[in-house]
Amino acid sequence: MTHYDLVIIGTGSGNSILDPRFADWRVAIIEKGVFGGTCLNVGCIPTKMFVYPADIARAISTSDPLGVDAELHEVRWDEVRDRIFGRIDPIASGGKDYRATHADNANVTLYDGTARFTGERALEVTPSDDGAPESLTADRIVLAAGSRPVIPEVEGIEDVDYHTSDTVMRIDKLPASVTILGSGYIAAEFAHVFSAFGVDVTMIARSNALLRAHDLDVSTRFTELATERWDVRTQRTLVGARKTTEGATLDLLTKDGESESVTSELLLIAVGRTPNADMLDAEAGGIATIEGRIDVDEYQRTSVDGVYALGDVSSQYQLKHVANHEARVVQHNLLHPDDPVASDHRFVPQAVFTSPQIASVGLTEQAARSRGLRFVTALQDYGGVAYGWAMEDTTGFVKLLADPATGQLLGAHIIGPQAPTVIQPLIQAMSFGLDARSMARGQYWIHPAMPEVVENALLQLELD
Repeated sequence: MTHYDLVIIGTGSGNSILDPRFADWRVAIIEKGVFGGTCLNVGCIPTKMFVYPADIARAISTSDPLGVDAELHEVRWDEVRDRIFGRIDPIASGGKDYRATHADNANVTLYDGTARFTGERALEVTPSDDGAPESLTADRIVLAAGSRPVIPEVEGIEDVDYHTSDTVMRIDKLPASVTILGSGYIAAEFAHVFSAFGVDVTMIARSNALLRAHDLDVSTRFTELATERWDVRTQRTLVGARKTTEGATLDLLTKDGESESVTSELLLIAVGRTPNADMLDAEAGGIATIEGRIDVDEYQRTSVDGVYALGDVSSQYQLKHVANHEARVVQHNLLHPDDPVASDHRFVPQAVFTSPQIASVGLTEQAARSRGLRFVTALQDYGGVAYGWAMEDTTGFVKLLADPATGQLLGAHIIGPQAPTVIQPLIQAMSFGLDARSMARGQYWIHPAMPEVVENALLQLELD
């Protein structure tokens, strides 16, 4: 049995914890398969690298109102794919080589395999090459084991050649048609990518709208726009799946109980991701879980002294910027256990890189109402400012919620071009307590630029 000062399970944000201050610690890092975590390999980075050429292709098909006649001749899928993974794969393999062989990591042992708890701060590591398991103990353990796609338990699904976000970006060629099972941000982003590249897209949603976790106005607008562009089927229940000569067939029930089937060349399952907490046998290590996640306090500590968790395995957000923040908190608390710092989850932003783009931070209107808060709202269309005129945008808007007494922003929700960029000053204002009046009139707003849509929204808030 080998003992370590620190064991880190997972090489996404967990890999960023180590720096020269840990040089005199004996450290083990455990990772199964590809090094670097979800974001680098199968998540935010490659998906956005697909989104960018999709945005270009989409712009061509929507240029007519601007007086530009343009035509998309071809999307060279293999070149798009290989450009992306030609950059990403060397980063992943280089990161692994660095940890395994570089002199900076002489104190680090890298295990390629899976880990599970056998007792308090005790682990068994099973190598990926099916070698003999090895037992480890540690004074401190960081759980950063991430998440994996959810596969619905329905008859026939295992007989279908389906894809998830973990695999679909490496397909050999574009299909003629794709059915996307799901209505969240992963589904919305891939629907945009595939349709912009000329694929017929069908989306299957269990609920009555897409992106239901977002503010109702945003969800409603996006559902309307998506329905115009794709075959969107809401309020459907999946009852079965079949492999057919055409590809994959899903058997569904409508809200009225009527049967229908959808067939496409490719099936993408995008109904969410689940934490990998269950794969760690956390209970055997005395570690509490909540709703399938590792339960942590504000300092990212688990129920066992010396064991921390971060990222998708413990976070309800499942966002890379949250995991990075939590990794910095864990890093500090490992080095300074007597002077811990807490994670700040007050204003966690999120973005959906679909078309149109979406970004949000803070409370939705429905959440503010459910909490019984007093608030005012303002909604400013992109088309109401000069840059919106330039884009001929008729669907984008900024929606703000604020406390009428203090002017403090409670929430911001944007649907429209470059929404994840446009929202950043609102995140900053909320994080540092800048009220709406001061934000609107205490600085210059470049004219005519896209952020004026934020300025105008701020000025519309009816504050006390």
